[in-house]
Amino acid sequence: MAENLLTSTVPGAPPAVPEKFRDPETGAVRVEALLKSYLELERKLSAPAFGDGERPDLLAPPGVPDGPEGYCIACDHGLFEPDPAINGRLHGAGFTPEQAQLVYDLAAERLVPLIQELAAEFQAEREVERLSAQFGGTERWREVSRQLHAWAVKNLPAAAVEGLSTTYEGVMALHRMMTGGEPAALSMPAGAPSAGGEAELQALMRDPRYWRDRDPGVVSKVTDGFRRLYPTA
Repeated sequence: MAENLLTSTVPGAPPAVPEKFRDPETGAVRVEALLKSYLELERKLSAPAFGDGERPDLLAPPGVPDGPEGYCIACDHGLFEPDPAINGRLHGAGFTPEQAQLVYDLAAERLVPLIQELAAEFQAEREVERLSAQFGGTERWREVSRQLHAWAVKNLPAAAVEGLSTTYEGVMALHRMMTGGEPAALSMPAGAPSAGGEAELQALMRDPRYWRDRDPGVVSKVTDGFRRLYPTA
C-alpha cells in the first residue's frame, strides 16, 4: 500500500521528542532524562522473564505431565502391566494421561485377543503333533480323530466336546470313553456338580493358564471336571 503523502514525515526532519523530555521553560531536549529512560528500557528488555527453572515449555500440549512417571495407567484386566519404555515414548509424543490410557485400553481390547488366538493356534499344532505320535503317525491320527469327533458329537453334549477336544489330555479322555463302552445316561447323577459346574469349567477354559500355558493342574481340573459331569458306563 502506498504511503499517505499528506501525513508522511518530511525527509530530513528530526524525530518528534515527547514533551516529558523537553525543558518546560526553554523547550530544549533534556538529554539526561532521555538517556536515563533509554537505559531503564534496555535493562527491562534484557532481563529474563522467568527465574532459573521457571521458564515454561510453550510448545508442550496442555495436560501432558512433566515426565512419563506422571501417567497413572490402570490395567485392572490383569493381562499386562504398564511399561516404562512405552510410557516414555508416549510422553515424548506429547500424550496426555487420558490418551496414554486409551492406548493401553485399545491394546487390551484389540491386540491381546489376537495374541491369544495365535498362541492357541500354535499350541494346537503342538498338541496335534503329540497326538499323531501317540496314534502312530499323521494318517492314523487323521482317521482316529474323525472317529472320535463323530462319536463325541453323537454321544456327548456340545460343551463336553468343546471342553475335551482342545487339549491332548482331553482328547485322550475322549478316546478312553469311546473305547471303554457306551456312555451312561448323561443326566446328572446324585452328588455330581450342578449346571453351574459346567459354567465354571467353561470359565476355566478361558483362563490363560489353560489355553496359553497349558498348566497341568488347570488342564487336569477341566478334564476331570467334564469326566465327572459326563461319566462313562
